[in-house]
Amino acid sequence: MSESKAKVFSIKGLLKITRVTNLAIIGFTQYLTAIFLIGSSADWLVYLTDYLLALTVISTLLISSAGYIINDYYDQKIDLINRPNKVVVGTNLKRRAAMFYHMLFNFIGIFLGILVWWKIGAIHLLSSFLLWLYSNSLKRIPLIGNLLIGFLTGISILIIGVQYQNVNALILSYSLFAASIMVVREIIKDIEDMKGEKTHGIKSLPLLLGIRKTKKILYIVCALSTLALIIFMFNVNNQYVEFYFIGLTPFMAYFIFRLKRADTVKHFKYLKYYCNLIILSGIISMIFH
Repeated sequence: MSESKAKVFSIKGLLKITRVTNLAIIGFTQYLTAIFLIGSSADWLVYLTDYLLALTVISTLLISSAGYIINDYYDQKIDLINRPNKVVVGTNLKRRAAMFYHMLFNFIGIFLGILVWWKIGAIHLLSSFLLWLYSNSLKRIPLIGNLLIGFLTGISILIIGVQYQNVNALILSYSLFAASIMVVREIIKDIEDMKGEKTHGIKSLPLLLGIRKTKKILYIVCALSTLALIIFMFNVNNQYVEFYFIGLTPFMAYFIFRLKRADTVKHFKYLKYYCNLIILSGIISMIFH
């Protein structure tokens, strides 16, 4: 579909460009954080009926949606090479319409955040700016863009602690865990997308250093993340969390094994989805803490 046939409004296009599945996972994670990392399972109904929490979750999802839209807006030409069947901007949605929804979702998200608490609104304002800056320029700076996405992933968990004024060691542990795995995932995604990024002059880490050296950086990130998690784990003093992270060790070892042998786009795509499963397992483990 060409730009001339693209629509100003398309439900299918909006659902696709805003990554509905990802949004559902973010919302689910935030509710689990409130129920299990701040409260207790016995208080689940209190948190499910807390309208302020609902506003925080909705506002977070709107900011995330705006981030996905602006990223696709700037990456349209790259995505036409790497994943042509998934391009929405310029095919399902007109470019100016995509920019309008980006601004609209950001405005509503920040406004709802302010209604909850000015600190939530401030975090959303900063997040929306960083997501725009990432799509506009930072993602073209090796490693910086990857670290930023990891940081914002961790913030989506931390913000619940901020709302309830209870940023405890447990929340910090899960925030760090999600952030570190996301950094690894983003670097792997850069390797997967090398063809399109090279065509348009993007200086990603694998294009700058090569795949072999990028793998070494991934090993370092995994090692540092594991060390940090061990430190937090002892501070949390929760046997269920300890069991989860200890149980995760063989799966991380398998990941390193597959990473060392990976040399095709198919291999790196598998590793990217493997990272998704690790993150999902971490989210589910909140229930058993």
